[in-house]
Amino acid sequence: MALRIITPLSFPKSVQAGRSTTTSASAPAAPPVRGIYPAVSFRSLDHRPVIADGRLREDFSSGTGRVSAFPLCFATAGTSGRSQDQSSSLEGGIESGEDEKVVKKAVPSLPDRDFSGTPYVPVYVMLPLDVVNMSCEVADPDGLMNDLKLLKIAGVDGVMVDCWWGIVEANRPLEYNWSGYKHMFQIIRQLKLKLQVVMSFHKCGGNVGDDMTIPLPNWIAEIGSASPDMYFTDREGRRNTECLTWGIDKERVLRGRTALEVYFDFMRSFRVELDEFFEEGIISEIEVGLGPCGELRYPSYPMEHGWRYPGIGEFQCYDRYLMKSLKNAAEERGHSFWGKGPDNAGTYNSRPQDTGFFRDGGDYDGYYGRFFLSWYSKVLFDHADHVLMLAKLAFEGSSIAAKVSGVHWWYKTASHAAELTAGFYNSCNRDGYAPIAAILKKHNTALNFTCVELRTMNQYEEFPEAMSDPEGLVWQVLNAAWDAGIPVASENALPCFDRDGFNKILENAKPLNDPDGRHLLSFTYLRLAPALFEEGNFFEFKRFVKKMHGEAVIDQ
Repeated sequence: MALRIITPLSFPKSVQAGRSTTTSASAPAAPPVRGIYPAVSFRSLDHRPVIADGRLREDFSSGTGRVSAFPLCFATAGTSGRSQDQSSSLEGGIESGEDEKVVKKAVPSLPDRDFSGTPYVPVYVMLPLDVVNMSCEVADPDGLMNDLKLLKIAGVDGVMVDCWWGIVEANRPLEYNWSGYKHMFQIIRQLKLKLQVVMSFHKCGGNVGDDMTIPLPNWIAEIGSASPDMYFTDREGRRNTECLTWGIDKERVLRGRTALEVYFDFMRSFRVELDEFFEEGIISEIEVGLGPCGELRYPSYPMEHGWRYPGIGEFQCYDRYLMKSLKNAAEERGHSFWGKGPDNAGTYNSRPQDTGFFRDGGDYDGYYGRFFLSWYSKVLFDHADHVLMLAKLAFEGSSIAAKVSGVHWWYKTASHAAELTAGFYNSCNRDGYAPIAAILKKHNTALNFTCVELRTMNQYEEFPEAMSDPEGLVWQVLNAAWDAGIPVASENALPCFDRDGFNKILENAKPLNDPDGRHLLSFTYLRLAPALFEEGNFFEFKRFVKKMHGEAVIDQ
């Protein structure tokens, strides 16, 4: 039987060993959350902590049959039946096979960084998607109160909640129902927690983590059934009903209003009807939804159309409004034959090297390619510019934020194909995020960025073909924002319960030895779920919150 010595891969300094997350070989692979696609372990949850006599207690109930769909951060189920975490933390472990044994050298565990005395970074927690139901009522007031008390024990500063367009203005234009949100805000106020509120102009459902469906308003669907060009459309003519195309931002196709006017009226109504919570300082920030999942991007990788990670996605500009805009831009440039989308950009699940447009030396960097990508990204910039201008008017004097998605796959290729189809013109010879930071700066808006818990090495181990680099992307985006002089907030892309994931968030929140002392404005944790309150997970979360607050942590 052969004996083979394997030297561990060279880890970045930021990568720490000693993680303990485990999975079983039979664990099913989960589809992507906002573009992230690690496999996960599923485990049933049959208990829920409650507060009694001032103490945490476990409330065990039988026969619930509930299963957590929230993965441990970085847990993977490979064919070997062992997680990445185990693989990277084995010290002198032996792996047996029929013909050989593999001995792995020890990977030294690095001590945790001491964050005591560092700047205070507020921590918020996203509430469940169904906290307010389709009737605009708080679904479970007692359960919400109990969960908020637990979060209060953990020391969090507040919570984030989506205000869904499809719930509030569900049936008729300009008829708003805020009753459920008022009730929920009153509960949050009782516990002296702060609120981050998202103006959610997109559909909920179809993405991993979406445990319910909240469509766009019924009256919008009625218009869309007769005029489907109001939705983003791919080259094959497939419509995406997750949000409205930016091509109708200034078109009066919504019962006499433009899309921009609809968004503004919604935001203004919220500001007026929930005024008391602004005046009392309960609402600390408004995050303005700018696209699918509330993020500033095109819906270029929809699962409902068959996309799977790490596909490059497809351009979403084939509704008649955006095509008219493209043709006008081509004519102004003097090349009317450029007024069409690329015909060699592949399909949702193509790889860059398999397409004539995105391959190295491909058309993306030719005369037409540069024209098209400049126009495509400008449409995205203009949408953000217009909506944020109106948000600034509606929420004058309040803090505003906008979320940008972390499209990190194919980041290590020349074209950055997945970013290009999402609207970020960030190929190897361009900076696609500095223009976004400039727009946010113009409107005094903070940047909220995702995937700060991901490590490049973990992504490489699971999907080496994806050429992913979340750490490089985070570094680029954070510095683009800081260089523009705007605040930066962040959130995790995947539910995270382990120390390694929390440590990575801390590293990004408070960069070591930054000469300017830069740090995140705030961090929002995705998402409140029963698994967070399990004993080990809750311990790690409380420890993380203390470090974000700059408090000393003594492990016993």
